[in-house]
Amino acid sequence: MLSVRDALAQLLGAARPVKGTELVPTLEANGRVLAEDQRSLLNVPSADNTSMDGYAVRAADCASGSATLRVAQRIPAGSVGQPLEPGTAARIFTGAMIPPGADAVVMQEQCEAMGDSVTVRHAPRAGEWIRRTGEDVSQGAVILPAGTRLRSQELGLAASVGLAQLPVLRRVRVAVFFTGDELAMPGEALKPGAIYNSNRFLLRGLLENFGCGISDFGIVPDSLDATRATLRKAAQEHDLIITSGGVSVGEEDHIKPAVEAEGRLDMWQIAVKPGKPLAFGEVPRAEGSAYFMGLPGNPVSSFITFLLFVRPFLLRLQGAGGPVEPRGYMVRADFALPKADRRNEFLRVRLNAAGGLDLFHNQSSGVLTSTVWGDGLVDNPPGQAIARGDLVRFIPFAELQH
Repeated sequence: MLSVRDALAQLLGAARPVKGTELVPTLEANGRVLAEDQRSLLNVPSADNTSMDGYAVRAADCASGSATLRVAQRIPAGSVGQPLEPGTAARIFTGAMIPPGADAVVMQEQCEAMGDSVTVRHAPRAGEWIRRTGEDVSQGAVILPAGTRLRSQELGLAASVGLAQLPVLRRVRVAVFFTGDELAMPGEALKPGAIYNSNRFLLRGLLENFGCGISDFGIVPDSLDATRATLRKAAQEHDLIITSGGVSVGEEDHIKPAVEAEGRLDMWQIAVKPGKPLAFGEVPRAEGSAYFMGLPGNPVSSFITFLLFVRPFLLRLQGAGGPVEPRGYMVRADFALPKADRRNEFLRVRLNAAGGLDLFHNQSSGVLTSTVWGDGLVDNPPGQAIARGDLVRFIPFAELQH
């Protein structure tokens, strides 16, 4: 069986970012990936300004540590002051421009105002509480490189330098469908032996988190012809096809022969628990081909394999640069797992009030409640037992679902 690392390396090696860009308003660019480096249109700050409410002064006028100065002007943020004359101070407010002649700001807590004068009970250094022009960002500097996946903080930075629009790669177009005659939709009456299609909601929600354009082909009947027809249709306008279920080799598992008939398929047995079977390949279309990824049918297996394999693959398709593997953190296990598994096991756990991790009582691949109860996964290597108090690699769901 392939290791998780080797399977991921093969997937990422095959991923080619989508082509095509569009210019979108910065307000609407959340979650998108930059197509080009973005440079600042201005200096930030655009002028020397104060980081404190207080008094702008000449440091030399306050060298005694108890200087009384006439307050000659008042400068709120957004106003431009007059040159500061020697022996005077300017009442100034956070963000306001430093007037010419002033070289320090004294915070108001160190000053005593009396009518039109102020006593400064501090000997400031030149530059004190002054934010210099361009100290955050200099005009023309690259603030966001191509391949950056835009979050709220990147959007704020772009807006702070005047970028009203951003060039981004187009959305990845994903087709999904689900196989199994036993599947029904919530709201329908369940026939004997039927189950509700939880994976449809699970996978669509994950794809929406990643800003994909989604075409949902629904539940496809368990037949080779129906599966092949859906694959052909799904390949036409999509970059990636994702299926759930039918990737084993039983008589009613039609994904493997259907993809092999329409295109190319690699069936991987991966040393991962839950999970194990993962199908990857391509389905041709009029121009080029669509990638194909077949996930297991058990809901937890489908969830985990999406997070481990589909997520980083999607990020590469989107053009995201840098590492796409989730970050893990060493956290104390407040549970024991005496029996090691030969596969790389991903355990559903929850942080407790003592800063350790609790283990969900049932780690079966069909127990979807474990994913709702938990805060994340323990990435436990093959053959490794866990004793209470051991440090284990914890991957929060927050690192995996966006």
